[in-house]
Parts: sequence; C-alpha cells; structure tokens
Amino acid sequence: MKTVLISGGGIAGTALAFWLHRQGFAPTVVELAPAPRRGGQAIDIRGVALDVIGRMGVTEQVRAVRTRMRGMSVLDPEGNEVHRSTEATYSSGRLDSDDVELLREDLVEILHDHTDRSVEFVHGDTVTDLREDEHGVHVTFEHGQSRTFDLVVGADGLHSRVRRLAFGPEEQYLHHLGLHIAIFSADNFLGLEDWQVWQRDGDAGYGIYPVRGNSELRVTFGWESPEPAVRDAEQSRKLVAERMAALRWETPRMLAALDRAPDFYADAMAQVRLEHWSAGRTVLLGDAGYCASPLSGQGTSLALVGAYLLADELGRARTAGEDHRAAYQRYEERMRPFVLANQALATENPGGPASEESVERAKNAISLDR
Repeated sequence: MKTVLISGGGIAGTALAFWLHRQGFAPTVVELAPAPRRGGQAIDIRGVALDVIGRMGVTEQVRAVRTRMRGMSVLDPEGNEVHRSTEATYSSGRLDSDDVELLREDLVEILHDHTDRSVEFVHGDTVTDLREDEHGVHVTFEHGQSRTFDLVVGADGLHSRVRRLAFGPEEQYLHHLGLHIAIFSADNFLGLEDWQVWQRDGDAGYGIYPVRGNSELRVTFGWESPEPAVRDAEQSRKLVAERMAALRWETPRMLAALDRAPDFYADAMAQVRLEHWSAGRTVLLGDAGYCASPLSGQGTSLALVGAYLLADELGRARTAGEDHRAAYQRYEERMRPFVLANQALATENPGGPASEESVERAKNAISLDR
C-alpha cells in the first residue's frame, strides 16, 4: 500500500485524504495547528464542487449548516443605507442559487469527521525538510521523528512550506493583487438577523454578517495596498487597526472587537501561479499550488475538485501499473484550465465581483469524469 504524506489539514488536505483512502492508499495528514482550525470567513461550494461533496455523501450535512442570509445593505461612510438587495449578497451571490455558503470551520469539521477514523492525523507538527531518492521522500518534522513516504502532497495553503522546500521561495510564485484582508469574529453587537452589511470609504471598507444563529458576527476588513503582508500576528493586528481607524460608523466598536478576537487572520490578496505543480514525488494541491484568492470566491471549489481529481488519477495510475509521474501529469492537464478560468474571476472586475455569467461558466468549467 502506497503511503502519502499530506501537509495541511484544511479543506484540500482532508478531502484528499478521504479520497486517497477510498483509492486504497495510506494517507497521513500533518497539520501545524493543534486541532482542526476554527474561525475564518464564509466560503462557497459551487458548480462541479457540489458533485464532489455529493460523491462524498455529505451533501445533507453541508446544507444543514449553510448560512441563511435574507439579503444585504450597502452603507455610505456615515452608516446610511444607499442600496439593499434581497436577491443576492456579495459573499455568496444569488440567494436562489443551488450553490452553498457555509463557514469554513463547519466544512472542515464535516470532512474531518468523515476521515479521521480511517486516516492518520498528526496535529501540532509541520514539515521542515524533504529529501527524495529512489526509495521515496524522507521527511523531517519539526517535532516528530523523520519518516519516509512514497509521495508527498503540499496542501498547506498560500504560504506553503512544502512548496518552498520543493519549488523554492514563495516570492517566485505569489502575485500580489494590491489588496489586503483581515477576518475575525465578534459578538453580534449590531443585532443583525440573517442580514449582511457592507461599507466602503475610499480605499478601505468592511463586510459584516451574523453566524451561529445570529449569536456572533464575522467581520471582514479590506483595504488597498501594494505592500506585502506582515507575517507577525500581533504586528499585523496593530497594522489593521491603524489602517481601519479612519473609517466611521461602528468602526470604533469593531476595532475594540478586533483587539479581543482570538481567531484574527490577515493576509494580502494574492494568487499562486506555477508552470508545474509537481517536482519528483511531491505535488501541490489547492491554495499551495493555484490559489485564486478570496476575490474569486472559488478557493473552496478548487480545493475540493483538485482533491478529487488528484486521488482519481493516482488511483488510475496504480491500477494501470503506472507511476506517480503519469498521475501528476494527467491531474495537471485536467485541472489547469479549471484553475485559470477561476483565477480570472478575481481580476475581471477590480474593486467588485465578477459577473454572474463569468462565475456560472467558471464554476462548471470541468468534468469529474473522463
């Protein structure tokens, strides 16, 4: 039985572990966090990705925890409503769509619950070195003992350690889109009920929506800047507060919530672009290989579809007596046009969402079967 190390226990890595186990491989997932990560924004499962969760048998669970937005308001800098919609929201698109919006942490929990009894998960550790020879990839971990695997998958996000070790510094592959984002949770001090609020003033703004039965808020700050992200969490928190302080309306209360938030996350909006997603026995999946940025709204769908196709091609190669190189090549040939179509959504309409027509085409621009 071939062993596969998956670096990253998020959506891409956990979905891949699910499908590899189905294909008869022995996956091990290593995740830096001590447990499945909490926090994060609402995410979307669209188009072909809905077929993936259907084949996983988790559609009912996913739909049971979907967000229940009734609409949204757009405010001027003073907090006065200038536009409202009960047909669509900026975060999820049309409310009458079959697409599903849910919290990232809820999807990770569902995937983990359907995978952890059949897959080895190692939390609180990370890869520090990869050394490949004819016998496999010898992996050094920060805390655990070194081990050898037949294959290695980097599913460890925008700032992937596996990508850095196998392909080189991230500066070669990250393409900054000129925007930054910060996300955190807060008590529902606005009393929002299944309703989103969006405000922009100049080159900065935010979106707010309630979750968990309207008991808490998820706040997303965004601002324009060509500067790279600050990687230190506390410095980043301070920078975000300084950058958003000039905004009016309820900004002081939001900044107070930011200061207390245990799940603060901030980063630059960027895409990952590589000529190839594999190097020897190592291959990239999801944001590590082809991040489209949150501006596309398609990161989750790319992760789910990519995981399915990679496992499918590895299974086909094993059945046909081929090695990993054939599987990696076919995975890339099938997946790359889908990636390019979805990455284009992030740059189609700078400062705003892509058109409904473009999203519709991109989310269905691939087949799971061939």
